[in-house]
Amino acid sequence: MISAMHQHPRRRFSASEAIRAVRAVQNTEKRNFPTVSVVFTTSTFIRRINRKFLRHDYATDVITFTLEAKGSEAELYINLDLAKTQAESYKVSYTAEVRRLIVHGMLHLCGYKDQTSDQKSAMRRRENTYLKRLESTKR
Repeated sequence: MISAMHQHPRRRFSASEAIRAVRAVQNTEKRNFPTVSVVFTTSTFIRRINRKFLRHDYATDVITFTLEAKGSEAELYINLDLAKTQAESYKVSYTAEVRRLIVHGMLHLCGYKDQTSDQKSAMRRRENTYLKRLESTKR
């Protein structure tokens, strides 16, 4: 089961589009989580999560968790405040940027890393593959 929840007081993203992006990555990467929850949130909330669980005192654009004890459930927290800022900075649509963050988070859940420049490049190529596919199959 894939769900999308809005915790942000103002910003929104299509739940059906979020689910479609999650499915695209899961189906191709052959990493099927019984439950994936996508939570759209604020910079304040994601900073709190980042500080509490990862010991980083800053807001980030996406954080993912795998809850192995509960049968490989997964959670993606997407920061819609940063998504809007990054969309403007990268000169892409808000929708495209949120979609990229969902794909990026799902790739992390599937085991991709982005700590080195080679890992970042490989992950970016994989993201772009999914984003092109999602864009070409838009409803």
